[in-house]
Amino acid sequence: MQLSYAISTMIFWWRENKLSFEQECQYLKSMGFGVELWPNTGSLDECRYDRRNWSRLSAATEGMLVVMRSRNDYPTLDQWDEQIKCARMLDAGIVADLQSMGIAENGEPSDFGFAFDIMKIAEKNDVKIALETGDLAKVKEAGEQLDSLLYCLDTGRANLDKVFGFRRYVDELAPRIGHLHLNDNYGRNDDHLPPGLQGGIQRKNWDYLLEQLAGYDTDLVATFEMSPPMPTVMIRQATEFMFKKLGWPGRPKQASVPARAVYNPR
Repeated sequence: MQLSYAISTMIFWWRENKLSFEQECQYLKSMGFGVELWPNTGSLDECRYDRRNWSRLSAATEGMLVVMRSRNDYPTLDQWDEQIKCARMLDAGIVADLQSMGIAENGEPSDFGFAFDIMKIAEKNDVKIALETGDLAKVKEAGEQLDSLLYCLDTGRANLDKVFGFRRYVDELAPRIGHLHLNDNYGRNDDHLPPGLQGGIQRKNWDYLLEQLAGYDTDLVATFEMSPPMPTVMIRQATEFMFKKLGWPGRPKQASVPARAVYNPR
């Protein structure tokens, strides 16, 4: 197992800061992290992966590990084609959910025809797609139908499922996990809090996840997907827990960067 780490741009939501997209990327890069891009910027109608934005995306993320969170506005096959080609340009994988792939949830019967067409485009462009949990049974069904589909295990979502439980998610998905979303909650709401909460996901479950993943010879990207409080606080709390307390391997190394890239909200 080889682990690489990214930070979701969710970390910058609702912040009163002066950073541009380029400065956000430089800030994360300065700490040795890759970036997981969310598709929307400015408004729900403005997609970051539109072809006209490609040059800016490429320049801002140069030298970084990049992951793309699929657009989730019920994208058409043409829109999927565009974001897959954007991913190829950035050498990025894509994390998708059931909705964006046109797969019904909540026990409803699914037609996987649309998802099959998406995977054909992805395979043609050598882009990996990981389907995020959620609905464990439906995610497993999608994997049975789509041979090249990987899984994205969201630790917070797994902690919320009182029927299957955290370890069942790990056991069922581990052989095909290509991506992780690292976040925590108190078992009631999908809060996207930093890993390591007192009263959140139990230490033994974090250890179990790492032990099971270590049994597979795979390259994994683990994204810290967190919302409150400030970015600097979230990153410090999450990384101290994952790397110092839990002993996860491959901690990113801080790089020297120009002073202008330092995050300094006003």
